[in-house]
Amino acid sequence: MTLYIKNMVCDRCIMVVKQQLENLGFRVDTISLGNAVVQPVPGANQLSAISSALKVLGFELIDNEKDRVVQRIKDLIIEKVHHSDLADARLSFSDYLSNQLHKDYTYLSRMFSESEDTTIEKFIIQQKIEKVKELLEYGELNMNEIAWKMGYSSSAHLSAQFKSITGLTPSQFKLSEQGQRKPIDKL
Repeated sequence: MTLYIKNMVCDRCIMVVKQQLENLGFRVDTISLGNAVVQPVPGANQLSAISSALKVLGFELIDNEKDRVVQRIKDLIIEKVHHSDLADARLSFSDYLSNQLHKDYTYLSRMFSESEDTTIEKFIIQQKIEKVKELLEYGELNMNEIAWKMGYSSSAHLSAQFKSITGLTPSQFKLSEQGQRKPIDKL
């Protein structure tokens, strides 16, 4: 049975959820951002126990189709923005999401906006800016390299978007106090 799990956004999350499911007596066949396939199929009482155990760790079982699709959209965006090089793809997120979820982008966009009170585009921008903050903190890349890596047409475009979201230029961010990054699952 596939369990859909909210707030599972990184490799450590996957590790913690897998360990918790195994501690509850389930074999985890596969696990990735946002879902886990477990055996045996849990009954109602076991689903309640799983839900309680995950809730303590900051995760939530998702039990309706709309929430599953919205979570899958988030997972796909997070995976692309935080775990791949956007420069290689120069991808259209609308095409990518439609292809991955086998649904019309207009439908996905409307569902996401109704559920999250923001658009997919704004969510993507928030995720990209958080990744840019991470890259700025590491200090290994200059702005042109970060802009290219994150799929921006120029460092000027990235800087303008960064300032509109954070209120700071990338240079001001680098000089400011650390700790201004937000957890991915809180965006």
